[in-house]
Amino acid sequence: MQNVRKGEELNEKTIKTFLQEERLIDSNQSDWQVTQFNHGYSNLTYLLQIEDKEYVLRRPPFGAIKRGHDMGREFKVQSGIYSVFSKVPKMYAFTDDEHIIGCPFYIMEKVNGIILNLHEAKKRNIPANDYKTIANSWLDTFVELHTVDYRAVGLEDLGKPEGYVERQVLNWGKQYLKAVTQEVAAAQKVMRWMEDNQPAEYRYSLVHNDFKYDNVVFKDDSWNDVVAVLDWEMATLGDPLMDLGTSLGYWTMASDHSFVQQGIPSPTIIEGNPGRSEIVERYTQKSGREVNHLVFYYVFGLFKIAVIAQQIYYRYSKGLTTDPRFAQLDKAAELLCNLALQAIQKNKID
Repeated sequence: MQNVRKGEELNEKTIKTFLQEERLIDSNQSDWQVTQFNHGYSNLTYLLQIEDKEYVLRRPPFGAIKRGHDMGREFKVQSGIYSVFSKVPKMYAFTDDEHIIGCPFYIMEKVNGIILNLHEAKKRNIPANDYKTIANSWLDTFVELHTVDYRAVGLEDLGKPEGYVERQVLNWGKQYLKAVTQEVAAAQKVMRWMEDNQPAEYRYSLVHNDFKYDNVVFKDDSWNDVVAVLDWEMATLGDPLMDLGTSLGYWTMASDHSFVQQGIPSPTIIEGNPGRSEIVERYTQKSGREVNHLVFYYVFGLFKIAVIAQQIYYRYSKGLTTDPRFAQLDKAAELLCNLALQAIQKNKID
């Protein structure tokens, strides 16, 4: 947590009035304290403390395109699956009335627990053996998410699973080209390779599209229980192995180059974590799904993360955000494209 970054302040008067109208507080004159979560790179997340209550507010980043930061979508998905997949925060209110803070936003519960980013992991000095439990709990939750009956909870209109892989390859390529700030030869080669090597047949499920350690909340340091999955902005219906590929892209290892570890900081580099290939084996065992076209899924995951980094850097380069963490994301995007090309050339993910 940190104080609210300059330029990312909330409108106290209009939000308090909204909270009162939604019966979340008694008076819009009550004192409040606002802090900002600092571990995310995309949507902005705030903790509101008022009348002995704690609420979390989520809004898009400044200068972002609406298509990629759909607050209504996040709210709908989490509200919908809450009855069958309880590992989501409780949703309280959503509005697309831009007169309140200038953009759509929603209010949800504050989930208590441990968010395991690299800083938190190092601070806790977690024993190597514990990472077996951490990875297992994380993976069990991932598999459980992919078994959600999205039709039973009214989410069959969330996406169009038919043709999902082809659209993803095409759309992420287009998004990269719109955000590019310098020529990266590896990116062009990777895009062409994915077009030519994508699977034609695949299963459908609900997919999260950003499932990694720091997007889940562990109940406590026994690491046996994940109480919430966060950041559902890219959730849709599609190939669950595309979801796995993105997670593998974030799964940096101690054997990766130091620049890779710096570019994708993750607790997965710490001793005791399984490697990427082992994660795939465990996912296969737990889900009963065969993971064919593994290199394609991993390459897609790396490229998608590269595009996200490049989009954020593009906003930073245009002065639409001033967060200093974004200053080197163009280098991170280039690195990820080169890693994807290496995986293609070596035909392996480790």
